[in-house]
Amino acid sequence: MSSIPSFGTASLRTLALVGAAASGKTSLAEALLHRAGMIGAPGSLERGSTVSDFDPLERKAQHSLNSAVMHLHHQDTRIHLIDTPGAPDFLGQSMTALEAVETAAVVVSASTGIEPMSARMMDWAAKRGLCRLVIVNKIDAERVDLAGLVARIQEAFGKECLPLNLPAQGGAQVVDCFFNPSGEADFSSVEQAHRALVEQVVEVDAGFVERYLNDGDVDPRELHAPLEQALREGHLIPICFVSARNGAGIGELLDVLVQLMPNPAEGNPPQFLKGEGADAHPIQAKPEPDQHVLAHVFKVTVDPYVGKMGVFRIHQGTVTRDSQLYVGDGRKPFKVGHLFMLQGKDHVEIPRAGPGEICAIAKVDEMHFDAVLHDAAEDDHIHLKPLDFPVPVHGIAIEPKRRGDEQRLWDILQKLVDEDPCLNVERVATTNETVVYGLGELHLRTLLERLTEVYKCEVETRPPRIAYRESVTQAAEGHHRHKKQTGGAGQFGEVFLRVEPLARGAGFEFVDQVKGGTIPNQFIPAVEKGVRHAMAAGIVAGYPVQDVRVTVYDGKHHSVDSKEIAFVTAGRKAFVDAALKAGPIVLEPVVTLEVAAPEGHVGDITGDLAAKRAQVNGTRSRNDGSMTVLAQAPLSELNGYQSRLNAMTGGQGRYTLEFSHYEAVPPSVQQQLAAQYRLRDEE
Repeated sequence: MSSIPSFGTASLRTLALVGAAASGKTSLAEALLHRAGMIGAPGSLERGSTVSDFDPLERKAQHSLNSAVMHLHHQDTRIHLIDTPGAPDFLGQSMTALEAVETAAVVVSASTGIEPMSARMMDWAAKRGLCRLVIVNKIDAERVDLAGLVARIQEAFGKECLPLNLPAQGGAQVVDCFFNPSGEADFSSVEQAHRALVEQVVEVDAGFVERYLNDGDVDPRELHAPLEQALREGHLIPICFVSARNGAGIGELLDVLVQLMPNPAEGNPPQFLKGEGADAHPIQAKPEPDQHVLAHVFKVTVDPYVGKMGVFRIHQGTVTRDSQLYVGDGRKPFKVGHLFMLQGKDHVEIPRAGPGEICAIAKVDEMHFDAVLHDAAEDDHIHLKPLDFPVPVHGIAIEPKRRGDEQRLWDILQKLVDEDPCLNVERVATTNETVVYGLGELHLRTLLERLTEVYKCEVETRPPRIAYRESVTQAAEGHHRHKKQTGGAGQFGEVFLRVEPLARGAGFEFVDQVKGGTIPNQFIPAVEKGVRHAMAAGIVAGYPVQDVRVTVYDGKHHSVDSKEIAFVTAGRKAFVDAALKAGPIVLEPVVTLEVAAPEGHVGDITGDLAAKRAQVNGTRSRNDGSMTVLAQAPLSELNGYQSRLNAMTGGQGRYTLEFSHYEAVPPSVQQQLAAQYRLRDEE
C-alpha cells in the first residue's frame, strides 16, 4: 500500500491546463512537478520523457493527444493537475477535463498570443461556471510584447483579467502584485496592478468597499472570502506570468494555486441533474466526506493489456477499497478492488479518497464515459449537464486488410469510441461500409495509427466520406397498407401519417394522434420503429433523415392478423410515401474555417475559398505578424485542403475547422448524389 499522504477537502486544488497547441502546457506541468519535488528533473518533449505524454504515439508526435492526470504537493496541499491536448482535433479530451476541476488555467504563449483554442476553452470554462486563470508562458522568449498581450487578453476576455504578478529582468523572474507589491516590473507599475486587484476584489463585498474607501487599502490576507466569490462569479480572472523553460514564476504560480485558487468547497458546484428529459431537475453535490457517494467518470481508457480504466472526480462522499458502487442506472453494484491515484502512466494505489480527489478504477466493464458512480440504488438517473461537444464530420470508410477480421475491427473501434466522445462509428447499410467520423484529418490519422501500432490491426481506407443528411421542405401525408397472407395467420397493418420539417438542428419528433384505437397502443412503438428504419436508410440519396416531425393520425388493424412486424413495415413505407411528396433535400455539413498564413498569401487564399462555395467573413492580424482568414465553407469542398494550402503558401499555412451547421446542397449536387445512390441500389 502506498504511503501517499491523505488530505482534507480544504487542502485540495484541481486544475486543468487548457489552451492552444505549442503554448507549453506539458512543459509547464513538468516545471510544476519538478518545483514541487515530485520528479527529479523536468522531462523533455523531444526525448519523450514527460510525465503526461507517455503514450507511444504522443512521444512520436511530440505533442499531447490525450488528457493526462497528475498530482503534486505544495505547502501541505495536494494539487490535481490535468494536462490537455491543444490541437482542435482533440477537443473532446480537453473539454471533458473541465468536468473534473474547479479551475481552468488557460495557457497562452507570449510568442503567439491568443489562439482560437484559447478563446474556445475560456468560453467553455465560463459556461461550466469554472474559476479561470490565464497563465502567460514563455515570457523569456525574444521579441515579445507582454504589455500588448495583456491588453489583448483584456480585450478578448474582459477587463476582469488582471495581473497577479508581472515579469521582471527580461522574463528572468516575476514580482508579486497582490500580497507583497514591491519591486520593478518590465512594464506597468506593481503598485497600480496591486490597486487594480484589490479594487476588483472588494467590489463584490459592500463592507470591504467601505473600508477601502475610508482607509485607502485593505490587507490582501483579509480578502480570501471576497476573492473566492470574485473568482466564482468571473468578476476576477487572474493573469500569471511564467517561463517553464527558465523556471521564472513557477514557484509563485504554485503559491497562487494554494493561497488563492478555490478548494472543492469554494468553487461553483457541478451541474448535476436527476431524472430524464423535461422531468430532470438540478441537485447539488455536497463536498462532504460523510455523505453518500457521487462521482463522475470524465475519462475512460481501454488498454489492450490492462483493460478498461475509468478516471473519475469525487464530488461527494468517500470511496474506499472494497466500496460497493453502482455505475449510472445499473442495478448491480461492483466492488472496488483497487483504487488508484494517477501520475501520468503510473498508478499509485491508495486506500480511500474523498471529495475533490481524482482517482481511477480498473477492470470494470460497465464503466463508461460520463457515468455517475454512486453507492445508493435510489441515486440512479443522476447525470451531469451534457457537454456541447463539436460534431464529428470528417469521415473515412475503413475495412480490415485480412478477411475474417471484421468483427475484431468493429470491437476495437468501439473501444476507441469509448475513450473519445468526439469519435463516431457508423455501419452504412446502403454501401456496406464501416465509416469512422472524427473532428479532422489529424484526429482520424491518429486513430489509424492507434489501430495499427497499438492493436496490431491492419486496415485499408477509402477517400473521406462526407456526413450528408436528408430532410424535407414542406408538409405532406403518406399512407401504406401492409397485407400479407400466407398459409396460416397473415399480417395486416395500415398507417396514415404526416411529415413536416423542423428547424435545422432540431432532430426528430414522433407524435401519436391516433384516436379511437384504430391503431392499438401496443403497435404505436412498431410504427415509430418503422419510421426510424426508413429515416436511417434515407429518401433520395441514402443518407439519414433529420429535422422532421412525424405525426401518426390514423390507421387500421385486424384482430387476428395484426402483428408488430406488419406495423413496422407499414410505418416505414408510409414515411417514404410522405417524404417523397414533402420536397426532400440533401443537407451538407458547413464548417467554420480559420486559415493562418503570411499576409502576402491572403488574396490567394480568399480567392481559392470563394471558388469552393465558401463565404469569407473577414481577416484578423495575429501576434506573430501573420493573418487569419475567417470563413464558412461546405466540408465537401475541403477534401485535400492542406495540400492546396501548402501549394499557395509554400508550406507556411495551416488551418482549423469546426462544424457549424447543415444547409441544403445546390440542386446539381443533389442530383449527382441521388444518381450515385440509384446506381449503388441497382448493383
